[in-house]
Amino acid sequence: MKEKNVKKNYIYNVAYQMLVIITPLLTAPYIARVLGANGMGVFSYVTAIAAFFIIFANLGTSTYGQREVSYVQADAYKRSVAFWNTALFRCASTGLFLLLYGIFVFALHPEWMVIYIIQFIEIINVACDTSWFFQGLEEFGKIVGRNAVFRIVNLVMIFTLIKDENDLALYTAGTALITMMGHVSLWVYLPKYMTKVNPSDLAPFKDTKVILGLFLPTIAVQIYQYLDKIMIGWFTEGNTENGYYDAAMRITKMVLVLVTSMSTVMVPRIGQYFSEGNKDAFLGIPLMFGLFGIADSFVPWFYGDSYEKVKTLLKIVSVITVAISINNVTGIEYLVPTKREKLYTRTVLMGAVINCCLNLLLIPRLLSYGAAIASAVAELSIAVIQLYYVRHELNLLKVIKPVCKYLFAGVMMLALLILEDQFLPASILGTLFRVVSGAGLYFALLVVLVDTFFIENATIVINKVKKIIKRSK
Repeated sequence: MKEKNVKKNYIYNVAYQMLVIITPLLTAPYIARVLGANGMGVFSYVTAIAAFFIIFANLGTSTYGQREVSYVQADAYKRSVAFWNTALFRCASTGLFLLLYGIFVFALHPEWMVIYIIQFIEIINVACDTSWFFQGLEEFGKIVGRNAVFRIVNLVMIFTLIKDENDLALYTAGTALITMMGHVSLWVYLPKYMTKVNPSDLAPFKDTKVILGLFLPTIAVQIYQYLDKIMIGWFTEGNTENGYYDAAMRITKMVLVLVTSMSTVMVPRIGQYFSEGNKDAFLGIPLMFGLFGIADSFVPWFYGDSYEKVKTLLKIVSVITVAISINNVTGIEYLVPTKREKLYTRTVLMGAVINCCLNLLLIPRLLSYGAAIASAVAELSIAVIQLYYVRHELNLLKVIKPVCKYLFAGVMMLALLILEDQFLPASILGTLFRVVSGAGLYFALLVVLVDTFFIENATIVINKVKKIIKRSK
């Protein structure tokens, strides 16, 4: 096989991350208006329930399959065996949890039965997905290209076919089927990397314990993402509260994707600053204050006047951007690479328990506000717990010292945004002006405060831009 082009894979991933940010910005306002808060709430609640079955159908096979293929990627026969072992295991687990999901749906016969039935497609998608195989081969171009094409297809489907709240089933089915088409489209590449395998060499269940071992550290993280939506559905009448909560969380998730993308594109010297955690605070703090500051002007034009409640929800969940930024440093970038996944999982489980308990207390009284508060507190709790565990290994003073600069600049930016609310309209142009002016003030203050992290990385980016301009002349 050809030697992998790391630079090309990097470009593919950056381009796709930009698409991930742009497409929700285009579709979310439209879907919010045509389906309404109730329709969004139904979709959010049902997909959250189905997600539990999808998670268990997947188990740890994505990580396992990618790892096994990467070990033998240069040997056509061995990688074919690794493929079929993983694929057969995924088919078996998918079949089992399809059956369990069917028993759940048809035994309870819940409201919005058609939406539940459509989710069978999403569970089948687990068996259809072979992206783990191409990840193991480091063929990221095929995955990213496929994802980009079908994201655009999904975008076209939404704008051409989804017209009002009666199209909820069509929206759900269209999204599920386009996902399936994306998975199946990768199959055409498989023959190029596969060879005929002797059935006696296959043993799809020999590493069941290993697969479960890889699954357990991630289960808490995955289930945690859907628990709040399910509990809102349990404790509230109708689905609008779930719709409001989902709308706020969608914006937060878009911002978190921006954090990831900016870390990759804008901070080339990330390793040097790992022990200080500068990168994550540098990005998380202004985004938190920014979300809080523009919520009142952003929500009316983005989601519409019927989503008034999302203004407050967005302010509450904006805290999550900083909490997850901290978690990335202490958890993903420190505990996991140092082979302490169990400790990382324990902290996430603690957060899940805190989230569940607060949901039980707050959702019956405060509805979606309660779920937002519970999520914010739980994420902050994980950050504090992880910082406590690494207090003797990471120099927390080095983390806190630069963060003070970011906090000061962030508070000043928030003050400016609040002031601008007094005379700027709640419109697209008004929000864009707020974003530009707020970001400008934030970065200007970092220059005044002589923040070396920002100045050095800004200098690197400016120099790269100058080189590109010179080449183009």
